[in-house]
Amino acid sequence: MNGVILDCDSLGPDSLDLSPLHNLPISWTIYPDCLDQQVAERIVDADIVLTNKAVISALAIAQAPRLKLIAVMATGTNQVDLETATEREIVVSNAIGYGTGSVVQHCWSLILALTTKLESYHQAAVGGRWQQSRFFCSMDFPVRELSGKVLGIVGAGELGLGVAKIAEAFGMQVIYAGLPGRTHNSAIERVAFDAFLARADIISIHCPLTADTRDLIGEAEFALMQSSTLVINSARGGIVNEAALKQALCNGDIAGAATDVLTVEPPVDGNLLLDPSIPNLIVTPHSAWVAQEARQRLIVQLADNIGGFLDGKPRNQVN
Repeated sequence: MNGVILDCDSLGPDSLDLSPLHNLPISWTIYPDCLDQQVAERIVDADIVLTNKAVISALAIAQAPRLKLIAVMATGTNQVDLETATEREIVVSNAIGYGTGSVVQHCWSLILALTTKLESYHQAAVGGRWQQSRFFCSMDFPVRELSGKVLGIVGAGELGLGVAKIAEAFGMQVIYAGLPGRTHNSAIERVAFDAFLARADIISIHCPLTADTRDLIGEAEFALMQSSTLVINSARGGIVNEAALKQALCNGDIAGAATDVLTVEPPVDGNLLLDPSIPNLIVTPHSAWVAQEARQRLIVQLADNIGGFLDGKPRNQVN
């Protein structure tokens, strides 16, 4: 079988062990990167395609008559035309759980940085403000304890549950969002979305980007939140409307936000959230998942997904 990895370098510049993939009975063609307009020609003779963020469109699928499996090197599958793949009986699999530890600790780094005013106090120490204090400490920026606060989680999958587990150690109460028009796992109690937004002190987003979740949080939703609310998005850009987020922060409608994701990545043409004048906003460059251990687990899981498919037992199939 012929296999193509479209954007291998998206897995990082350091040396990951790719032997789990090379040990499969597949002849691999590996590209470091791939423009969307190059996808069709590169997969024309492929039986199996691995992609991270290279878009596999209906047109590209139509020009790949041998294609049998698309293995996504991530959890989100919005880069693949799932409807067309399903019509062609092409299996699409994703990777799940591999980055839980990395994403959870990044998410909590953002929460802690905002609640402790970490950057502000760092600047106070190195910028001379502390030296001008009459007392031994600086108390110029308000700090809030997490104990007793309500953490609201959007998305009760492995990542959301992982974040919730840490919240309990801080003595927080955890609630889960009941999204409009969605049927949820009955094992987890949900709070109606409007009530959820009004009640949560911190909102952490861990759901996929779909037609139903695009602009899930916009101007109307920010209006329902408390002025002390923090919003954390380590899921996908587009779930939180970026213009509405900037307005909410600049108007003081919420207390702060952090996002690891933007609608276009990398933001080669800029992004309205990359504005240092926006108060209490932290932006990180989609780096929540990048711990080396997490990326190596991803390689192993991809090989397992492909191996399962070859054995007639697809794993993590999403279509």
